[in-house]
Amino acid sequence: MKRQLRVLVVEDSEFDAQVMINLLRRAGYDPYMERVETADSLAQSITTKSWDIILADYNLPEFNALDALKQLQATGLDIPFLIVSGGIGEDIAVAAMKAGAHDYLMKGNLQRLAPAVERELREASIRSERRQAKRALQESEQRYRLLWETSPDAVILMDEGGFMQFVNPAVEEVFGCPPEDLMQKSVSVLQPERLKGLLMSRLEETLKAGAVRIRWRNLETLGLRRGTGEFPMEISMSDMELDGHRRFVCFIRDISERKKAEEELRESQEQFRTAREIQQRLFPKSSPAIQGLEVAGCSYSATAAGGDYYDYLPLQDDQWAVVVGDVSGHGVGPALLMAETRAYLRAMTLQCTNIGEILTRVNSILAEDVGTSRFITLFLARICPRQRLLTYVSAGHPNGYILDRTGKVKHILSRTALPLGRRPTTVYSESGSIPLAPGDLIFLLTDGVEEAAAADDSLFGIDRALGLIRERRDQPATEMVKALYEAVQKFAAKGPNMDDLTALVMRVKDSG
Repeated sequence: MKRQLRVLVVEDSEFDAQVMINLLRRAGYDPYMERVETADSLAQSITTKSWDIILADYNLPEFNALDALKQLQATGLDIPFLIVSGGIGEDIAVAAMKAGAHDYLMKGNLQRLAPAVERELREASIRSERRQAKRALQESEQRYRLLWETSPDAVILMDEGGFMQFVNPAVEEVFGCPPEDLMQKSVSVLQPERLKGLLMSRLEETLKAGAVRIRWRNLETLGLRRGTGEFPMEISMSDMELDGHRRFVCFIRDISERKKAEEELRESQEQFRTAREIQQRLFPKSSPAIQGLEVAGCSYSATAAGGDYYDYLPLQDDQWAVVVGDVSGHGVGPALLMAETRAYLRAMTLQCTNIGEILTRVNSILAEDVGTSRFITLFLARICPRQRLLTYVSAGHPNGYILDRTGKVKHILSRTALPLGRRPTTVYSESGSIPLAPGDLIFLLTDGVEEAAAADDSLFGIDRALGLIRERRDQPATEMVKALYEAVQKFAAKGPNMDDLTALVMRVKDSG
């Protein structure tokens, strides 16, 4: 296939132009030619079209080849420019070459035209590649310069003796020293006196071990900042070849904020651990032995310390109070509020058996401590095992359920009043007495059971919880609450973080 060639001919003779084009066609080109003979038409063609080569007669009626060359040079385009003339002296040809023409040929001897075009196209291609390589190098250097100058980490280039050859602007922020103050100084000046030899000794040990390349990652040590003293820093290092010499590049980061955050996290974890230990002591250590009832409960926190609560409180006349509560939120704050609620309830049940009155008193005290950002939902029931009666108050708590021995829900223990802490003047009243029958199951829980979410955002839900209790109604109460927790945990294993989870099951025993 012939090579395409776009040729701009500056020539007032159509015949001479066609002669040159025919010669190029015979040489294996497929030329597209446009002929111009004025400065204006030349300017139009150069600026609006793309050309591979320009062939120009020296003398034209309105201007000459040197004028055309100046027009081309003014555009900044690198297009091979060959003068093809009928007769110019050697001095004019030399001047044209000095002015920037790439070659000149005589019209009476055009055997050199095709070779000259081939050569100049090749040279133009080489110049283009060089320009692209130079531009790429400049862009690369610019990128590295920007990285060097804008890096928030101190970057230091040092020789084999540990003397700093180059430092970036960030060293002033990290070490408090202007870059010029560190040039040619030992890298040891960047550390406290007792550690001055650490960096170089580590480097020497690595080199003595026969390391071909140096690759340090995240060495933690201490730096010395002018004016403020010691600070924790992290050093990474690599080596490189520069001008035939081995050099070492250190990347140094001030990790004061990270260390502070790590320390705060350790302290926070310790606080959570302590709170968790205290909280675990507040839960019942075992289920109470209540004649006529089988009782079991469990509570699992979403974090080290949670806001859920359950308890069994003895009342007068062989009655028992059973409580399940949930403080809004997670962590140490809710855990402390849960402990406070527990203490008030235990104190009040020693003085009173009316659970409505107990919650009214507790609420009036808690409302002063809770504020507007917290509240407590709480279910408090009074059970008389001998008479098989249950009375309850639900302060905004999720529904409780009583199931008969067949697993059918016979009573829903719904909310009766606002959560604790919302309003200090709230009066809580007992429900009417609910009769219990042998085989009945009383099922109490916090919203962590119902609202446990799977990966697809579906919820565990109360129907699934009741279904599990119903299926296992013949098992011991301890097995039921354990199975419920395991089912919720499995359901939400790949979902969002679980909420605190508490459940309590009581079975009314048969007589005797």
